Amino acid sequence: MQITPSIPRRLCLLALGALSLAAPLAAHAQQAWPSKPIRWVVAYPAGGGSDFLARQLAPQIGKQLGQTLVIENRPGAAGMIGTDAAAKSPPDGYTIVTGDNGAMVFNSAMYKKVPYSPSDLAPVGFMARFPLVLVVNPNAGFSSAKQWLDEVKKSPGKYSYASPGIGSPHHLAMELIKERSGSFIVHVPYRGTAFTTQDLIAGMVPMGILDTAAGLPHIRAGKLKALAVLSAKRIATLPDVPTFQEIGLKGVDVAAWQGLFVPKGTPEPIVQRLSAEMNKAITTPEIKARLEDFGLEVAPGDAASLARFVQQETAAWHALIKERKLSAE
Repeated sequence: MQITPSIPRRLCLLALGALSLAAPLAAHAQQAWPSKPIRWVVAYPAGGGSDFLARQLAPQIGKQLGQTLVIENRPGAAGMIGTDAAAKSPPDGYTIVTGDNGAMVFNSAMYKKVPYSPSDLAPVGFMARFPLVLVVNPNAGFSSAKQWLDEVKKSPGKYSYASPGIGSPHHLAMELIKERSGSFIVHVPYRGTAFTTQDLIAGMVPMGILDTAAGLPHIRAGKLKALAVLSAKRIATLPDVPTFQEIGLKGVDVAAWQGLFVPKGTPEPIVQRLSAEMNKAITTPEIKARLEDFGLEVAPGDAASLARFVQQETAAWHALIKERKLSAE
């Protein structure tokens, strides 16, 4: 006969008590969030467009949450250093990170070694787009987007264009234009937007792709000429500048976009709260106005829509990168 050892009644009561307390304690931990400052990783230098967006939103989100959001700039390696640091942080709601085309889509196709996987980060919500513009030096001899397109198509290799770097949205946007138009324009990659803009204004390179945040002041000052926007529709900040669709080049709809992400495994209630507060902050009238004046298109969205968007972007751009044999190595 097998004898089953008895468990003392007191131990049973203690075990039941512990189980009954576990769920409320876990719920309380999430309800108490945030109980300390939140780190916002920006994988680019201070003073750039990504930094500007985060610094405009952080005080408002912090005010809504009752905590401070601290911006931490971790630039380098096409955004991989900062993104990797965020991806490897504890998934406790105290680290958030700006994710963009490069970090979440391009890098995994352009580089052989990427220290993180985009799936290591969970989407919180879409924030904004930086529209892209084809600009030329005013003395480069281009009068319109149509004339520019005709000229580069009939003169393969004659012209060069500047971008802020290999694997940037600006670079890949021009590769898309070249693929759609059947043209060949020599790529001159720079190390950042500031140097790109400087040489475009000086006439060292006749043309380039800039985002509105970098290009608008110089376009308005007449130092650069905007020929076409790379959006599906004309943009509010450059209403007189046509789209590529209008000059007969279909399928050119590219922007440098920004979304908010957290380390994978961050509790869903925290993700939902972050998403709600971010959307509320970015649509606050005074913040929205500052962002739009800077050249951004505010486009808030939830986690699910950002996840779908990243999936669509990945499929489309990885195909183009593979087809054109592009690499950042």
